Amino acid sequence: MTFPPHALRGYGGGMEDAENLAECQLDPELRDQLLNEQVECTFIWTNKAGQPFGVAMSFIWRKGSIWLTAAGTRARIPAIRRTGYAAAMISSVGTSIGPGKTVSVRGRCIVHDDRDTRDWMLPELAKVLRPDSQEGAAAMLEHLDTPNRVVLELTPEYQLTFDSKKMWTHRPAAAPPGRL
Repeated sequence: MTFPPHALRGYGGGMEDAENLAECQLDPELRDQLLNEQVECTFIWTNKAGQPFGVAMSFIWRKGSIWLTAAGTRARIPAIRRTGYAAAMISSVGTSIGPGKTVSVRGRCIVHDDRDTRDWMLPELAKVLRPDSQEGAAAMLEHLDTPNRVVLELTPEYQLTFDSKKMWTHRPAAAPPGRL
């Protein structure tokens, strides 16, 4: 995934001030590692009144998209069906990468309510959420596979990434302990 030309609008060159973060993007390899290792994101959509709202959700990164699931009765589902768009923010907190790295995306979001999509996605998610045992993954799958379950496919059209280590190398005295 690459930044569209407008993604860096407003950024100048260099790190001469703390407001210019153009040089603080995640390297593509680290971005991919974060997307494949993290299992929780903040998922964001717009309600009927046009107001943004977000919740923490489990996800998997597959086929160039963020895949999530929810009961079809959740308020976010009709909102996504109405607008066709959503956003997500993935943080590196809790991963082997350590804190201070993020991937934020927005794009088309499709609500899948077909059995074929649930049949490949739910087992994948269950294995990621319960990697400790096959029995645990089976129990998670049973928990997830409910009659009104839908799968969300968020395909990034725009991304913004951030690597705080790059910022702190230019301001080491301000860096929190362990961040360099």
